[in-house]
Amino acid sequence: MATYFHISDLHFGAEDRAALDWLAADVAREAPDGVICTGDLTMRGTVREFDAAADYLAALPAPVSIEPGNHDMPYYWELLTRLRQPFTRFGAMRARAHRDVPGVTLASLPTVAPAQWRINWSKGCVTPHALAEALRQLAGAQGLKLVACHHPLVDADTRGTGSTRGGHRALAMLAAAGANAVLSGHVHDPFDRMVETAGGPIRMIGAGTLSERTRVSAASYNRLEWSAQDGLQVAVRVRE
Repeated sequence: MATYFHISDLHFGAEDRAALDWLAADVAREAPDGVICTGDLTMRGTVREFDAAADYLAALPAPVSIEPGNHDMPYYWELLTRLRQPFTRFGAMRARAHRDVPGVTLASLPTVAPAQWRINWSKGCVTPHALAEALRQLAGAQGLKLVACHHPLVDADTRGTGSTRGGHRALAMLAAAGANAVLSGHVHDPFDRMVETAGGPIRMIGAGTLSERTRVSAASYNRLEWSAQDGLQVAVRVRE
């Protein structure tokens, strides 16, 4: 049996310190095989926020996999930096805190962009290159196969939305490639749903937030258990 914690939307700069301490205590007590973080480590993408996120994640006593979120780029008032070097600060943070999670094929599917041809740049998009790279990572894999991204590829029944362009096509191709589930965040409320696609059924699992920016649910994370016999089991852990 392998155990993973799926976290998202820590939003350093608007973090919930009590929730972060609660998660760290659970990691220390249960020693999961890894922690999978699906983006929005920061609130405004500042150096100070990234340093705080790196310090926290690097101190967790488990390997941590990290994806970027739409808040993990320089904010709009740093537009030139955002357009020219959108992921430099994120990359420096990831280099400090990321360690490969064992026992799972974890395909990365970035769904964020520094600019888009629509007013709301916070929404998701899947580029052909990003999808091709995720499919390459899944090819020939055995055992548990997960895809990690920030935005839900299709909207779940949550107050927030991902409105991810290219998401339906991506979900179908990931299903056809044999992915067990797509992990995401962004909407700040947990969800777990099976989606029928042209490529077959595939599970979408969303983690809540560990920040002060809660919506419907309190601060939470997902506990994933995997075995070849029982498949993938998910429990939402909510901080009361």
